[in-house]
Amino acid sequence: MVAASVARVWSRALGAGSLTWRGFIRLAPGVRWLWALVALAACPSAWADDVLFENIRIFDGKGATSLSAPSHVLVRGNRIARISTEPVEADGALRIAGNGRTLMPGLIDAHWHAMLARATPAESFGDVGFNNLVAADEAKDTLMRGFTTVRDVGGPVFGLKRAIDTGIVVGPRIYPSGAMITVTSGHGDFRQMSDLPRAIGGPFTRMEVVGGSIVVDSPDEVRLRAREQFMQGAALIKVTAGGGVSSPHSPLDVTTFTEPELRAAVEIADNWGTYVAAHAFTSHAIRVAIAAGVKCIEHGFLMDEETARLIADKGIWLSLQPLPELLRQGFAEGTVERAKADEVWPGIARTYELAKKYKIKTAWGTDVLFSRALAQQQGAILASLTRWYTPAEALSMATGTNAELLALSGPRNPYPGRLGVIEEGALADLLLVDGNPLETMELVADAAKNFKIIMKDGVIYKNTLDRP
Repeated sequence: MVAASVARVWSRALGAGSLTWRGFIRLAPGVRWLWALVALAACPSAWADDVLFENIRIFDGKGATSLSAPSHVLVRGNRIARISTEPVEADGALRIAGNGRTLMPGLIDAHWHAMLARATPAESFGDVGFNNLVAADEAKDTLMRGFTTVRDVGGPVFGLKRAIDTGIVVGPRIYPSGAMITVTSGHGDFRQMSDLPRAIGGPFTRMEVVGGSIVVDSPDEVRLRAREQFMQGAALIKVTAGGGVSSPHSPLDVTTFTEPELRAAVEIADNWGTYVAAHAFTSHAIRVAIAAGVKCIEHGFLMDEETARLIADKGIWLSLQPLPELLRQGFAEGTVERAKADEVWPGIARTYELAKKYKIKTAWGTDVLFSRALAQQQGAILASLTRWYTPAEALSMATGTNAELLALSGPRNPYPGRLGVIEEGALADLLLVDGNPLETMELVADAAKNFKIIMKDGVIYKNTLDRP
């Protein structure tokens, strides 16, 4: 709470001047303090706990197909306190003149890898200190793209999450799964042939020591490693039930986990009041995961229509990603990974069509790996959903719908409260957009230009209303 209060004051002081956050942190330490004191003196409202957005139109994240009438939204602390079409009395509040702009919930990426999005594969399992600094810088950029929350489905992210939550660095809320739990030669097993044979119980390879992924080959090992993730603060468990593109020794057609192994993961997650998400492309891998009690399937790009119907009938979540062509091209021609990518990519459109046909509970994410250029396209990847959905449907998926998936973590939810919606009592993660994103998703693709205010947990991290 103290860190949040300090950040709130600091951000509003910055917003009162002409200096951006990036410019501020480049100043010499002594100059920073002098500038901050001047800004605070010029902006007493920076000390206020309340923020009042006036004359805005609301996209509420709950499926509305049009914006609200001109409205006013009062934020008190880290919650939305009042929404009204009538003027709101809020003495001492920081008043923000919306002038008809759109207020919408912060965006949520349901399939993100905070520790792997920008770093190269070698960096990810190499210099831990360097990789944490890279990930912290990327986390700041993620928030500045308007993504106030991410569900991290694989990687050693617990330290970064703690640094963000305590105000040491700037970034989104993180729902962590910890290390990907895989099997020998499964997706996420990046060991070399020189690491074989594997001795049960160790010694551990670099990827396991770092916490990127952990190899299990029995139900008992699954239980042990799942409990370790929860001990570190996991909100969910991520298993790799089938082969994957980026893992060199994991063919796409292979169902990697046995049903008893998956049941062990589900058993532990149930005991902790949360759920298991399973990476799976093929129908068989998906069916084994569902039979074991998995509640969320990641990808599913090679499934058949009968399996799509099963997912819908069972009420299973399907976490999909409109993977960009640039990601496929990132795998070198002639490699095993490129051949697998070429097989998967045609299934993306078909899977979205099946999800729509059977009204599957569908989440949205990006699955960006090892590319800062791709990470910078996070908003554009969201905008590409208009191949299958209206802007209202796509934005609802990336706000209120994704928040429903996050809520499956139950008592393991690190941020209790309503996310992804604008309603009284919800957590104050808000974006003020210069235009109507329900008319053009391109506004979301260019956050630097179009997101005038970015607020997370009641704290304003960006305010460019007074700047060209």
